[in-house]
Amino acid sequence: MVHFLFMGLVLGLSAGLAPGPLLTLVVSETLRQNAGAGIRVALAPLVSDLPIILVSVGILSTMSDFSAVLGAISLVGGGVVFRMGFKGLQTRALVINADVSTSNALAKGVLVNVLSPHPYLFWISVGAPVVHRAMAVHVAAAAAFIASFYLLLVGSKVGLALLVGRSRAVIKGRAYVYTMRGLGLALCVLALVLVKDGLILLGVIWHCEGP
Repeated sequence: MVHFLFMGLVLGLSAGLAPGPLLTLVVSETLRQNAGAGIRVALAPLVSDLPIILVSVGILSTMSDFSAVLGAISLVGGGVVFRMGFKGLQTRALVINADVSTSNALAKGVLVNVLSPHPYLFWISVGAPVVHRAMAVHVAAAAAFIASFYLLLVGSKVGLALLVGRSRAVIKGRAYVYTMRGLGLALCVLALVLVKDGLILLGVIWHCEGP
């Protein structure tokens, strides 16, 4: 059980701090609103990942269709992330608490997470096989892996939101505008990566890689 607990902690921290649309959105929403908004984005995997896990495990028996489904999801996700990035590039000035609805930060995070291929890839290639091996040991081992994984996956992003939130007071004027535009550019680049991944998974551009 200790082995699977350790695996969950390491994989969770690695995935939580890995650059990606959700991590960028945590920082962006924290700067745009407050640490609470960033934390709500960070909680998105707790809302969205159960169906992702079930779908990922379910399609293990239909791997012939996996690439096409994942490719389509990646293309849609690229469009959503690009729209968020484009809005970031249009940032003009810092507006504090201008949106009383907090722009539904949790819903944004859930949407980004569901439409990204990365959770599916993780659970197909790593998560599901580990859970299967853990279940062979004991159901508690599987529970320990999943619990420790999400503790670090979500906890690392919550910690980042708190750190960014503490320094938010000094991010004003041009510094804020440039930071938000930089994050917007990062999201646009990530969107292009998602689109490329989708086209590769669909077999559209695989022949363009290498001589």
